[in-house]
Amino acid sequence: MHQLLLAALLAAAAPNAAQGKPMTQVTSQTPPTVEEARTFVDDAEKRLLALWIDRERASWVQSTFITSDTELMAAKAAEKVINLTVDLAKQATRFDGLKLPEDVSRKLLLLKTSLTTVGPSEPEKQAEVARIGASLESTYGKGQYCKPDGTCRDLEALSRVLDESRNPAEMLDAWVGWRTISPPMREPYRRFVELQNEGARELGFADAGAMWRSGYDMPPEAFAAEVERLWQQVRPLYVALHCHVRARLTEAYGKDVVPQSGPMPAHVLGNMWSQTWGGVYDLVKPPEPQGKKIDVTAALRAKNIGPVDMVKMGERFFTSLGFPVLPQTFWERSMLVKPKDRDVVCHASAWDIDFESDLRLKMCIEQTGDDFSTIHHELGHNFYQRAYSGQPALYRNSANDGFHEGIGDTLALSVTPEYLTQIGLAEGPPPGAEGDLPYLMRMALDKVAFLPFGKLIDQWRWEVFSGKIPPERYNQAWWDLVREYQGIVSPVPRSEQDFDPGAKYHVPSNVPYTRYFLADILQFQFHRGLCRIAGQNGPLHRCSIYGNKAAGEALAKMLAMGQSRPWPEALAVVTGGEKKMDATAILDYFAPLKAWLDEQNRGRTCGW
Repeated sequence: MHQLLLAALLAAAAPNAAQGKPMTQVTSQTPPTVEEARTFVDDAEKRLLALWIDRERASWVQSTFITSDTELMAAKAAEKVINLTVDLAKQATRFDGLKLPEDVSRKLLLLKTSLTTVGPSEPEKQAEVARIGASLESTYGKGQYCKPDGTCRDLEALSRVLDESRNPAEMLDAWVGWRTISPPMREPYRRFVELQNEGARELGFADAGAMWRSGYDMPPEAFAAEVERLWQQVRPLYVALHCHVRARLTEAYGKDVVPQSGPMPAHVLGNMWSQTWGGVYDLVKPPEPQGKKIDVTAALRAKNIGPVDMVKMGERFFTSLGFPVLPQTFWERSMLVKPKDRDVVCHASAWDIDFESDLRLKMCIEQTGDDFSTIHHELGHNFYQRAYSGQPALYRNSANDGFHEGIGDTLALSVTPEYLTQIGLAEGPPPGAEGDLPYLMRMALDKVAFLPFGKLIDQWRWEVFSGKIPPERYNQAWWDLVREYQGIVSPVPRSEQDFDPGAKYHVPSNVPYTRYFLADILQFQFHRGLCRIAGQNGPLHRCSIYGNKAAGEALAKMLAMGQSRPWPEALAVVTGGEKKMDATAILDYFAPLKAWLDEQNRGRTCGW
């Protein structure tokens, strides 16, 4: 998404202030009634749905035909949605304390937690929130590391160094260089926190972090404890992976760069934020079996399976489960290849234009195995969107914000060697168990390595919002959490003159991050539950639910619930009654790799 649109969207967070209009206030002196509350939410749903559709249409045009005009059109449509949502959220507080039917109470809470940036009512403060938000976003988007000789590199170029280089000095220069963009964010961010907290308190929340955590069908403090519990479940697997990766990196770079014990330096893990470690696979991989390997990219090209046919194959995965085919408009209106005549946003995404049946996929598909897996992921979103389209407008969403991404990834987990053999993209029989470890290691460097990072970003922000982390400790507290959860440290001294949290997009853009942590946990729990329903008792990493109608029926039932019920009820549908998120599924999935890691780590000092 272009920076002009991003800045406009952030500025739209307080459109009334920018236009000099006061926020709508309910001035009735009489106590509200249940009927008034129900009428309020019914009217809110109708008004929001109309604007949501306008926003999606404008955003689709902007993403598939980028010009300054389409960017501004999309920003204007988004402004109207944000304006109305903030207004309705403020009005919804009138019904606080009133005993209401469960569905009305739920919709009022969803109204108040649907936006992540809500400033105070005063017009001048709303304008300030908008200015700071746009400034933080712009600072990040324009970020470059420039050397004295005038050469500059952006995030993409610097990230490429970390992914491809094996020279520690080059990697360190790129790592430090990107973090030169964020110190100017520090003071504006401090004020941004103050203003967000004011806005959250007007809606009845203790602070902005509590507002974010209130959308999970449990008290905010209980949700924080739940996230920590999930992390502790999976921590032993992460520690084993960390131990092996550290040992191999020590061999590659020497003890002066990567010590044999303690935390690892952040610049040698192949990623700007050390959030995934796939860039070092070649240094840490298990022995790979000899002979023919599965190569989906080569198979797609050999069989001349193009983008449309790749999506058709993905659709057949869902129809094999019992889902109806996608509507004809999907094929007529989706963007599946990159146009030659205009600029577009190629980042893959699934769209629900009218919140009923106008489903679309936006993707610049290439004949690669990665894109084939991504198609399954994105179609998971599309089938979820269609499944809950019969719900009232405020329930047309996933059970919590981790479910949508989790569902997409769950379906991608079924793209196994067995599945690929069934559909003709691999020659059978599938490889034996000796081929599992390389696959599981690649997956772990993505999925397992991400978990502590997925948790700590919002852990830091929640503590910033609550005041536990004061401004004078922003950076030290960040690195304390990175060390505690990731077992990683900065490769060079950092101080409070730095603002390293701002070097990650989601902090200056104010996007909650716990959803990605939850999705990483939930996808394996969903996968295990569906595999049990399908009657598959073998290794979890080899299970594919392709063709199983019983699994498809359970999945369809859960998807159709949308956000109409608390997420534990939705979870229970596909997990045989489990109503708690459970990270043991990820332990089951990676069990063969964990056994191998424990063997490799014998005699090593693990932990930090």
